[in-house]
Amino acid sequence: MPSSDRGSKPAVPADAWQTYRRLIGYLRPHRGMFLLGVLGAMVFSASMVSFTAFAKVFGDGTFENRDPRTIVWLPLALIGLFLLRGLGDFTQTYCMGYVGRRIVKRLRGEIFERVVHLPVGYFDRNSSSVLLSKLTYNTEQVGNASTDSVLITVREALTIIGSIAALFYFNARLAAIALIMGPLVAWLIGIINKKFRRYSHRIQNSVGDITRIAKETLEAPRVIKVYNAEDYQTRQFENVNEHNRRSHMRLVLTKGLSNPVVQMVTATGSAIVLSIAISDAINQRTSMGDLLAFFVALVGIAQPLRALVGVAGPLQQGIAAGQSIFELLDEPAEPAGGHVVAERVRGAIEYENVSFTYPVGKGVALHEVSLRVDPGQRVAIVGRSGSGKSTLVNLLPRFYEPDSGSIRIDGRELSEYRLSNLRDQIAVVSQEVVLFNDTIRANIAFGRDVTNEQIERAAEAALVMDFVRELPAGLDTMVGDRGVLLSGGQRQRISIARALLKDAPILILDEAMSALDTESERIIQDALERLMHNRTTLVIAHRLSTVETADRILVMEAGKIIESGTHAELIAQQGQYATLHRMQFNA
Repeated sequence: MPSSDRGSKPAVPADAWQTYRRLIGYLRPHRGMFLLGVLGAMVFSASMVSFTAFAKVFGDGTFENRDPRTIVWLPLALIGLFLLRGLGDFTQTYCMGYVGRRIVKRLRGEIFERVVHLPVGYFDRNSSSVLLSKLTYNTEQVGNASTDSVLITVREALTIIGSIAALFYFNARLAAIALIMGPLVAWLIGIINKKFRRYSHRIQNSVGDITRIAKETLEAPRVIKVYNAEDYQTRQFENVNEHNRRSHMRLVLTKGLSNPVVQMVTATGSAIVLSIAISDAINQRTSMGDLLAFFVALVGIAQPLRALVGVAGPLQQGIAAGQSIFELLDEPAEPAGGHVVAERVRGAIEYENVSFTYPVGKGVALHEVSLRVDPGQRVAIVGRSGSGKSTLVNLLPRFYEPDSGSIRIDGRELSEYRLSNLRDQIAVVSQEVVLFNDTIRANIAFGRDVTNEQIERAAEAALVMDFVRELPAGLDTMVGDRGVLLSGGQRQRISIARALLKDAPILILDEAMSALDTESERIIQDALERLMHNRTTLVIAHRLSTVETADRILVMEAGKIIESGTHAELIAQQGQYATLHRMQFNA
């Protein structure tokens, strides 16, 4: 997957260094494990460089002194070196893997927590796919840059320096001798590959869960905010995020053990063959000089040099990913609002000379709108598409801030209320029902700490139980991705039950029945009547037949209220409402 910030200008070196320093800051809570990983890298490098001493002793003992004891203890020394190398390899792999996964988990948690607390306007300006890329792909790049690049630099630099110091004393022939263990190594690799596939599959599933919950959250910011479900969604994300980390650690453990095991098997084969080769050299049946030649270039220089050259790319990718992530983390969250906390407002709503302009694309949405709604009153808002109906009600939960004018509930400015408390007073049922891939019960509760009896009462009142009784699992039936396993009418009834359970004094119905057939509309209308009882209700509707019984009907055009009255009064005026009414009923 490409970087989510494609097309942005490259950062200057100072910015890159500042970003990398900030990334390194994520290592501090795990510096003990990180330093242990660095120590493992140093042990690994020391074991590789120690082959210089091994080659020297090997040459001296075999060609000059012809010591028969070398037949036994030199092969044992070789096994000891590989054991030391394996210990360093496992330590660096596991410790750095542990630190890397902790960093990735922390970054994902911080990104997700920031995303659920960002204002709605941010989601209007930014693509959800870009945010998902930062959450999934970019965090992986940052994890690699924070740990792997440091590890590779320390390990390979030390190995190259030590190898250059004794360039022609290394002998790559020992590695070639180990190839006699090829069939056994191939069998081990087959087992390891199966484990890799199994753990990789688990990781893919866990990443799918992360993407699913994140996608649902990014696509439904209004629902989450108006129900104050940020913490609920964060807990849901934390569970799958932790599962992803554990799955990755199992893969890291397998990866950490695989190389040492295979290398020990290879070293054992090499030790056996080396014993024979030494015996042949002592008895003047072969020259051991060839044994030392190829070992130097292959082990001492080639592989570490390739690793050092290759680390530059991932390091730069990690820095670029870190810059995009920190841009998101530095975005200001929604303000907490004022200090007023109302247990339950009466529901008096007042707009006074309210104007609002969208920053991009839509232009002026509202122009000096004034409106007063009494507690418990039902007010319908109608008009052509783009007239400002949805914008008018979206200002009430403070999804957006007006450019001018004031909005009050029970005589207090919206900004005086604590934001979470303000949204506790408002419930929303919209045309686009947002359900999460969970049970019907969980979708009705949606993060609220309620009893099963309360959920069932809300489901009964919203007529959800009418179809739930026919389901084998009842309220514990999974609804599928975005409620795909249910009909439109069933999804809408669950949304109404959610609003009933919230029991907010102010209700917003935004095209709640526009996508339903006649039969579903009749059922939903009955449920809505129960929901609207004793609540201040703002109803946005295209179907004028659904608002005829409203206490008052507002007609909007080009961001202004051009007519106001009851159904009968507006018909008698023969204005815009009467025209819309004739168009619908004549059609």
